[in-house]
Amino acid sequence: QVQLVESGGGLVQAGGSLRLSCAASGRTFSSSTMGWFRQAPGKERELVSAISWSDSTYYADSVKGRFTISRDNAKNTVYLQMNSLKPEDTAVYYCAADRRGYGSSYYRTYGMDYWGKGTLVTVSS
Repeated sequence: QVQLVESGGGLVQAGGSLRLSCAASGRTFSSSTMGWFRQAPGKERELVSAISWSDSTYYADSVKGRFTISRDNAKNTVYLQMNSLKPEDTAVYYCAADRRGYGSSYYRTYGMDYWGKGTLVTVSS
C-alpha cells in the first residue's frame, strides 16, 4: 500500500508563491502517476496537475503558466510549485497516486487509488 503525506500549504497574499511537497512511502510502481487535486466547498473537484514516471505532465487550463509539477524519484516525492497565486486558487490540495498508467481524462473524472490527507492553501486579496 502507498501512503502519501503532503506539506507546504499555508496563507499567502495574491501574487505570492508556495511549494507543495508530497512524500510517498510503501510499495511504489515505476509506471505510476502522481498528481494534485483541489476542492473547495461548492466547487467540483479539480485535477490541477499530474505527472507520470516517464515525466509526461498535465496542467489544468486555470493554472497553466503559473504552476509547475516535478518529481524526485530517488526521494519518492512530487512537488507543485505555485506562482502568481490568485484568490481563486484557495482550496484544499490533495496529493494522489495511481498504480496504473491511465491518462488525465480518466483521473479528472474518477480520481486515483491513493490519497493524502490534504493541505489547505488560502490566498488573500
